[in-house]
Amino acid sequence: MKLIHLSDLHLGKRVNEFSMIEDQKYILNEILRIIDKEAPDGVLLAGDLYDRPVPSAEAVQLFDRVLTQLAERKIPVYAISGNHDSAERIAFGSQIMSSSGICMSPVYDGKTEKYCLTDSYGEVWIHLLPFVRPATVRHGLEGEEEVDEIRTYQEAVQAAVAHMEIDKRYRNVLIAHQFVVGAMRCDSEEISVGGIDQVEADVFRDFDYVALGHIHSPQNVGSEHIRYCGTPLKYSFSEASQTKTAVLVEIKEKGNINIENIPLKPMRDMRRVEGFLKDIEENAADRDDYIYAVLKDENILNAMEKMREIYPNTLRLE
Repeated sequence: MKLIHLSDLHLGKRVNEFSMIEDQKYILNEILRIIDKEAPDGVLLAGDLYDRPVPSAEAVQLFDRVLTQLAERKIPVYAISGNHDSAERIAFGSQIMSSSGICMSPVYDGKTEKYCLTDSYGEVWIHLLPFVRPATVRHGLEGEEEVDEIRTYQEAVQAAVAHMEIDKRYRNVLIAHQFVVGAMRCDSEEISVGGIDQVEADVFRDFDYVALGHIHSPQNVGSEHIRYCGTPLKYSFSEASQTKTAVLVEIKEKGNINIENIPLKPMRDMRRVEGFLKDIEENAADRDDYIYAVLKDENILNAMEKMREIYPNTLRLE
């Protein structure tokens, strides 16, 4: 069973007022090429499909095009809403789309959806857990004992997982969008003061693979099979040194999983340049990249204007 794990597309995102939509179109085409090459049995989208709850028209059109292309390829898609998404908008039309293999998470109401794939080793169950807050879970489980005591994200996710139908005889994959303790953050993420949104990795112990979204840096958390794939593009200069990837997960018999990170090459890189303006101009390369420039010169008039003559997409200047 081969699955492609993606997350945090943030379609429609702007970085320092620069629209990333053309970069997103490009990288999604790159991902489609990877999918054509690897021929996965499914694509996992772990939330933050859009950058805002009410996405732009061009962001919606781009996502619609990608889902249509995957449906035409007969590749099932399993997607959940993240904290940047509107759960209701992501869920719209989900019952109709599921007939074409596009499975979108419904609004959390105390139950979660799961889907079955089969291979030579038997059944693989894909569980969809959209981003949940304590209030979301209290509302979804209203009327049950001790539900009013759910106050933390740890307790909320624990309760949500406890109400999922998990048969541990089979292989189980979870798609979730939460902040797991120990994950390294970067500047482009939405930060909760004091880490109140953290959950322990042990909450996911009953799953054979956990496809996480929310954290933008690719990394494992707690164990090899609990993984953030990260964003497909760099959305802040704190990510400048990262290599963005699509995660290929190959699940064989229960307990045997192989994970491969497939590098993604963007249309424009995001990087830092430092030095005197004259030297930067003489050594300029890949001039369309997004640039964070640190100038050593003193008292340059119209410094940003001069930098943008060299690098038109200079986003930040010191």
